[in-house]
Amino acid sequence: MQLRYVFRMYPEPGQRGALARAFGCARVVFNDAVRARRDARAAGKRYPTSAVLSKTLITQAKARAERAWLAEVSQVVLQQALRDADAAYANFFASLKGERAGARVGEPRFRSRRDARQAVRFTANARWKITEGGRLLLPKIGEVAVKWSRALPSTPSSVTVVKDAAGRYFASFVIETDPEADAAAMPDATRSVGIDLGLTHFAVLSDGTKIDSPRFLRRAEKKLKKNQKNLARKRKGSKNREKARVKVARAHAKVADARREFHHQLSTKLIRENQAVAVEDLAVKGLARTRMAKSVHDAGWSQFTAALAYKAERYGRTFIKIDRFEPTSQVCSTCGHHDGPKPLHVREWTCTACQTVHDRDVNAAKNVKRAAGLAVTACGARVRPGLIPARCEETGSHGIPTGNCAA
Repeated sequence: MQLRYVFRMYPEPGQRGALARAFGCARVVFNDAVRARRDARAAGKRYPTSAVLSKTLITQAKARAERAWLAEVSQVVLQQALRDADAAYANFFASLKGERAGARVGEPRFRSRRDARQAVRFTANARWKITEGGRLLLPKIGEVAVKWSRALPSTPSSVTVVKDAAGRYFASFVIETDPEADAAAMPDATRSVGIDLGLTHFAVLSDGTKIDSPRFLRRAEKKLKKNQKNLARKRKGSKNREKARVKVARAHAKVADARREFHHQLSTKLIRENQAVAVEDLAVKGLARTRMAKSVHDAGWSQFTAALAYKAERYGRTFIKIDRFEPTSQVCSTCGHHDGPKPLHVREWTCTACQTVHDRDVNAAKNVKRAAGLAVTACGARVRPGLIPARCEETGSHGIPTGNCAA
């Protein structure tokens, strides 16, 4: 299984300048590739191949005075920018043909120096390495200090250097892990759990456990409001406005990091303690268009369920999503009687058939567990389906929204 390990980097001032040049050169090559293909389409010609673009946009461009500065960065960085453009067009055409799952992908756009995220990738051809002193040696940049929060389980083949909107630098590695070693590291578990996600309580488990919602964004709103007001008062294009923008970005990054850490800790705990985990497939996009939109985004249900999914796949657990139209809040978990819909302000109700008093959220969690086939039968045997392939999403120890996998 592929996992992404992300570590914070602390480049020195000269190294930050070298990284800025690398970001800029990669951005220019990417934009030149997009421009060349748009011009070819406008002229009714075939798209130029990667080999032709590499020759014209990199090799020949370096010989011209207006592009001579491309030689100041590693050749691998420029080649990877072309690979990124190829991948962007491949995804675009696959989406047009209906061959790509998920939301429709638009035509590749030009990158800007003001983009929230800047990144360059170094493959093995760049001869980067991790020194004996624990620094990351990058070509034409030097040895950069890295805070290693954990050990790499294997030798990575490439490293992606990322700068986020808050001005922080990260080194991102994609690692191949051993599934057997991962499964052996997780203790045996025989329990299963159903989870009902909500806003008042972030998660309610089928065993009655209630986990409060941290509401990270709501708690940080006062500071965010102050920083946003300060930003609005600054003159556009001034250095003080850029300083104020970084303050706003850092405040948002702090909220996102805290939320991500909460999701990882809770998902790891649930996967460690249970052999099977079931959740409801919520319509997050629909809920995000209601008056509860801010609270829905603050909860981050999609990120949490994605963490559950990949950790279940990694450690040999079972992860199940039940249908979003399952009436978990309307059915009695004791006798199975369908008692009808209830408004949100009704937090407790009594079943008209068996007179059992239910907590709305606990009852829903029990029904999620039952709908997933994880309930205990009358003879005492536990019904549990086999392993289901889980989707792989990227996260990191500090949170960089890129890539396809998660650590």
